[in-house]
Amino acid sequence: MAERSTAAVDVADNSGDDPLTAKAEPAATDGVADKKKTAEQPAEATDKKAVERQSGEQPSITAPELHSGHKLARRYRLEECVTRLDGFSSWRAVDEKLRRAVGVHLLPADHPRARSVLAAARSSALLGDPRFVQVLDAVEENDLVYVVHEWLPDSTELTTLLAAGPLEPHDAYQLVSQVSQAMAAAHREGLAHLRLTPSAVLRSSTGQYRIRGLAVNAALRGITAERPQRSDTEAIGALLYAALTQRWPYDSDAYGLSGLPKGVGLLPPDQVRAGVHRGLSEIAMRALANDGATASRQEPPCTTPDELAKAVAAMPRVKPPEPEFTAPPEYQRTTYQQGTYGRPQAHPAVTQPVVVPPPPLQSRTGKALKWAVSALLIAALGLGSWQIADRLLAPDSEQKETPVPSPTVDEKPAPLKPITIKSARDFDPLGNGSEKPQAIDLAYDGDPSTSWYTENYYGSDFANLKTGVGLVLDLGKAQQISEVDLSFVGNTSVELRTAPSDATSEPSRPDAYTTQASGDGSQVALKLTKPVTTRYVLVWLTQLPSNDGGYRGKLSEVKIMG
Repeated sequence: MAERSTAAVDVADNSGDDPLTAKAEPAATDGVADKKKTAEQPAEATDKKAVERQSGEQPSITAPELHSGHKLARRYRLEECVTRLDGFSSWRAVDEKLRRAVGVHLLPADHPRARSVLAAARSSALLGDPRFVQVLDAVEENDLVYVVHEWLPDSTELTTLLAAGPLEPHDAYQLVSQVSQAMAAAHREGLAHLRLTPSAVLRSSTGQYRIRGLAVNAALRGITAERPQRSDTEAIGALLYAALTQRWPYDSDAYGLSGLPKGVGLLPPDQVRAGVHRGLSEIAMRALANDGATASRQEPPCTTPDELAKAVAAMPRVKPPEPEFTAPPEYQRTTYQQGTYGRPQAHPAVTQPVVVPPPPLQSRTGKALKWAVSALLIAALGLGSWQIADRLLAPDSEQKETPVPSPTVDEKPAPLKPITIKSARDFDPLGNGSEKPQAIDLAYDGDPSTSWYTENYYGSDFANLKTGVGLVLDLGKAQQISEVDLSFVGNTSVELRTAPSDATSEPSRPDAYTTQASGDGSQVALKLTKPVTTRYVLVWLTQLPSNDGGYRGKLSEVKIMG
């Protein structure tokens, strides 16, 4: 598929010219839509623009004067303006229909790049890859063009992460692996980015990286490149370089990072900072370009995101750091522990007189006393031996047997009863709520012919995008559960997790739930070793079967027994 020349830009970044190879067109030049008349444009408006071009007049690109509280389409309420630049503005808003935060880009309908923004937004929305921040709506209305996209409040910009220092090798490895794979998938669909800056990459609380601004924001600024794949690959290399060194790999400061000293050229990351992973340093240099050539002499350059993703996959996997063991604090020993049964105590220096035991009895009286005691001991031993022998040799009838109580028969446990599920919602660790919420009721409607289903993924392990997805089942109140029976379409791996018994609201992170049981198959009975009291039950899918041309989980029925 042919590469596109239009790509995304992070609108929140207004730090000046991009130090990468992409170039931005002047704001006053005609956009793509101004060069050809479209069916959506009234003839009057087209003629008017033609007259303006002939007379030398340019349409106004002043950002619309809107304010907090303004509502678009009687649905999107503007809350806070985060960027006002180059004739457009970006806002944090609220989707009042779905009660969630969203982002909105706004520009006048007569803006030179309004048509290309709409086209880019629609192309990005068709990709539907969860590794990118999704475009939710693209509308032209009342002399305004606006694009609505996801807003991820629980994610952190790479800019913020790098402000605290370079990333750990495992985190940097995950960054370049996930971003290169995502961009390779985008380029296969003809979409480029061209402004992969630190503020365009977000990391979720589960460690997943997501890219925002695909296609839309480049159209807002008119950014183009002759070799978009080369430009995006170099940008990924710059992100990895910054993650390893906390420095921008050019001789100018950018994105809150210091650049390299002027005149020294492009230094490998392991020469800029001590302790940098050498394999990742080599990958960064293979991705970065210097007049079209790689900065690495040992390996060939990576000129496309797909080549970079394959190079990362070929290197030894960087393991996460081992958790540090912290010794528990020394506790105060009690008097019991300090005595005979505790640890032997260190004795202080001898400051008290040593008591010498008296010598043994040597007098005639003492000797007589010793003989008397010896005789008594011998007599006692003899008497005890005689009693033992007499008991052993006595007839069986004379021995009194202690009656042994007959074993009692255990009562049968009470049969399990089904617990009513009050409500449920889809659970996505990325927090975008895209796992088919409209079909959730089909998972516990009593009809095994209907199913709740997940998104369609490229691999059974969610293409390494996330650790799993699932459903959170609300029982209405804390109840004791013993077993959960699940019916799937296809062989599915699943875990049963429960929220703490005192939880008053459902936890929002997978690690806030406790794993109680796991299994796989199409008919899975997850039995707990002992009953657990909880209100919120998480059915957590970890491996998906092949369904609908990809990999998709389908849960036909769930029953909770207690």
